[in-house]
Amino acid sequence: MSDYGSLSRYAQIGAFLLRYRKAGLFDGLDLDVQESTLADQADQVPVGQPEQFVNDLEALGPTFIKIGQALSTRPDMVPPAYMSALERMQDDVTPAPVAAVRAVIEEELDARITTLFSSFDDEPLAAGSMAQVHAATLRDGRAVVVKVQRPHIAQTLREDLAILDKLAGAAERMTEMGRRYGFVDWVSELRHSLANEIDFELEADNLRRFAANLECYPRLYVPQPVEGFTTTRVLTMDRVRGVKVTHIPAVRRIEQPMGAEAAELMRAYLDQVFVHGLVHADPHPGNVLLMDDRRLALFDLGMVARLTPRTRRNLLKLLLGAIGGNADQVGEISEAMGTQLEDFQHGTYRRQLDQLVSSYVGFQGARRGFSEGRLVLELARIGAACGLRPPPEMSILGKTLLNLEAVTDALDPNLDVRALVEQHLQQVLRQQAISSMSPANLASEWLDMQELARHTPQHMAAILRTLAENRLRVRIDGLEESRMMESMQKIANRVASGIIIAALVVGAALVKGTADSGRWFGLPYLAVIFLAVAVVLGGSLLLNALRRDSKVERAADRETG
Repeated sequence: MSDYGSLSRYAQIGAFLLRYRKAGLFDGLDLDVQESTLADQADQVPVGQPEQFVNDLEALGPTFIKIGQALSTRPDMVPPAYMSALERMQDDVTPAPVAAVRAVIEEELDARITTLFSSFDDEPLAAGSMAQVHAATLRDGRAVVVKVQRPHIAQTLREDLAILDKLAGAAERMTEMGRRYGFVDWVSELRHSLANEIDFELEADNLRRFAANLECYPRLYVPQPVEGFTTTRVLTMDRVRGVKVTHIPAVRRIEQPMGAEAAELMRAYLDQVFVHGLVHADPHPGNVLLMDDRRLALFDLGMVARLTPRTRRNLLKLLLGAIGGNADQVGEISEAMGTQLEDFQHGTYRRQLDQLVSSYVGFQGARRGFSEGRLVLELARIGAACGLRPPPEMSILGKTLLNLEAVTDALDPNLDVRALVEQHLQQVLRQQAISSMSPANLASEWLDMQELARHTPQHMAAILRTLAENRLRVRIDGLEESRMMESMQKIANRVASGIIIAALVVGAALVKGTADSGRWFGLPYLAVIFLAVAVVLGGSLLLNALRRDSKVERAADRETG
């Protein structure tokens, strides 16, 4: 991008941010769970403003469409009115010229379209901000779809993200809001997510992984990529024919109850998250098709987050604790997973968490009113409002559960999702406990015990020798050196100011009796100057101390309140 183009893009993005700087996007994080449930958002947000915000995001291009989709998973950053508008955000854009699409395919696959396919439909089946999909037929008669990355999309993303990175850094340095929400880290996470999404070889790997993990679920189907026809910018996979779960005719739903398919889909996704550590971040109803043989086809697996074993265990215990009504367990795990800011209000957070879990447990007969997905998202929102920055995995899990609930609701509105989730998570927990007792794990732990027993005498001898020779040293870490030095500097400044004030007063007393012809208020000019300077310094020192003490008291009140 030229310097002029870069400045123009800065101006365009800056104008957008200025337009919505007071729109309440990062306000309204009401701590009262029940009041936020009953609040009339129309009284808080001007009618049509969230929809206009979404339209302006879409007008800024593919990067900001993805930002909107990412914001729809962050209830800790976006009020409910904007969340609803962002969830309806469309990723349908004008298709790229077919000549440019054909050029990308031929460049990536190193052959002409007519050589690769016996037929290729120039009219796309769908066109999104990152790619568009065309139907085709291989030379062997196999029906496929070809997903082609839009020309120059990678360069557009890089340039926009570079601008956003600079703006996020400035916001985090200069604003409390930027520091609280960690804008720089958020842009970094977005960059990583988008880099994965435009890597179609990674999406092909996700298709293979999901298919392997779901082999024990016969009612689910994942189309497979075609070897030799897939690169970073082109993905060729089996074509799936079916109907979106939201468009299933009512007659078919009556004739063919789909409770078993809905339950299997939910169990499969719980396994993907808590067993395999893969989170399909976008399983909305449009990405699930009901095939003619009644299997559910899953596709569009570009947005997949990977969870570490520790994160999986924490999320599993957190969700089970919430289902069981154990707010203390939920609080301990969420605090361990999140980042506590300096103004974290521990007491307020625990009270609101108790209220949240109680509200969730109280909706036993109305899971549509308070689902598991909403529980996780509300937990993230309350944490952010109290100064606990939630981990991104928590918001992704909440959004995934909400999308899954929408799919299962379309398949079988009477499915008891809460009971299904609780039963399956307990089964996962039992399986993890059993697997920890496997011969391989037991052998590994036995080797660790042998290693410990072998080296314990040496370590004990070293400790006793250190004590006998009086060489034991204790080192305490955890003190923030910069903060400690800052506090010591302030103390030193106050002591120095006090000494100077005392010296000025003593000096004024000494010059009081001098035979100076110039006097003011009966005192020599020099004594008056000394006293005036002492009064100014003393007053400023007193005001500074009172102001700092009041800040400490307010911080203590927030901590205990």
